[in-house]
Amino acid sequence: MNFTSRFNTFCFLDNHCYNIPPHTQECLIACGAKRVLKLSSGNAISSLQAFIDSEKCWLFGHLGYDLKNELEPLTSSHNDPIGFPDLFFFEPSILIRLSEKELTIEGDDPGSTYREIMESGIPFTNGANDVNAISSRLARDEYLSIIKRLKQHILRGDCYEINYCLEFFASDSTIDPLETYRLLSAVSPNPFSAFYRVEDKWMICASPERFLKKQGSHILSQPIKGTSTRIKGNEAMDAHKKEDLFNSSKDRSENVMVVDLVRNDLAKVCEEGTVKVDELYGIYSFPQVHQMISTVSGELKKDISFEEIIRASFPMGSMTGAPKRRVMELIEEYEKTRRGIFSGALGYLSPGGDFDFNVIIRSIFYNETARYVSFLAGSGITFYSEPAKEWEECLVKAAAMKEVLTKS
Repeated sequence: MNFTSRFNTFCFLDNHCYNIPPHTQECLIACGAKRVLKLSSGNAISSLQAFIDSEKCWLFGHLGYDLKNELEPLTSSHNDPIGFPDLFFFEPSILIRLSEKELTIEGDDPGSTYREIMESGIPFTNGANDVNAISSRLARDEYLSIIKRLKQHILRGDCYEINYCLEFFASDSTIDPLETYRLLSAVSPNPFSAFYRVEDKWMICASPERFLKKQGSHILSQPIKGTSTRIKGNEAMDAHKKEDLFNSSKDRSENVMVVDLVRNDLAKVCEEGTVKVDELYGIYSFPQVHQMISTVSGELKKDISFEEIIRASFPMGSMTGAPKRRVMELIEEYEKTRRGIFSGALGYLSPGGDFDFNVIIRSIFYNETARYVSFLAGSGITFYSEPAKEWEECLVKAAAMKEVLTKS
């Protein structure tokens, strides 16, 4: 990773050797930018399609949550101190692909790139973070009050489920992004991790969730709903936590609602009768938590574009709720921070039109110029939710990020 330090734009995607099918890439590093598309919400998704069509090549980048405002008649009024663009994609000058069996380097001079990687040696870092006290955007009592109000919306029939998120932040702070990524990867090595830079903005991501993957005409989504804390050092109790998660009526309710939403989204772009649930209520274990993950897939209609797929499915149901438009209005009303890149998607498109994107969660965001550090955590609120337990779930999800920021 020391090799990337001379680039002000790069994207490093790492699955940390997890084999969550379908599994195609171990590690991708895209450095430098031959072409860039950087846009605010408005006509960004159509412009991205034109960017894709103009030249068949590898593209890396992100879709920010606030692209919702060009998909629905919605607005975003809160402040965003991090400031990632709503949409950013670039064609890399250098692409490095690592599989189990080979290393592939694409660029003007692959041999020189290989030598530079070998000579860069062990990544150099400053090694120290200077992070002020991390604050929560809401106090516990205020958070509990909001969850109770959201449950009233559910009781009135405004929505069935809503993903509510809370920001943790530190102002006037400085971090070493590479060292922070290394620490987060050691504590929480998840299958859709990423280290991403766009100029002075950084994302250090330990996401366990896939948004969308296309391979040929096949498309799938793997939404996560349902979380349980790991019990480290006690296998029997840890196994019991997994079993409790699998049998939890509250978590099953959350999960199946999102599965139905994803099925509906994919049905808009897939051949009739091909959308199916490959796995329901799958329990997967990660270093910090157990997660309930389902898989929904389908066969795309002929000549469906990336733009059409995104318009049908974004933002992802696991980070919004159902019905999607109404819960996004409630998210804007009750959350205190603009989500920005959080709960968007980061990934790549290949020259052949395949793609793979994660869900941007479990991520630290850093604006180097503003010296502002932030991360968000949330949970799915249903009629069965207990506000105090939802607060505890947010703290569990935030724990690894808080740990690495305060370690030094």
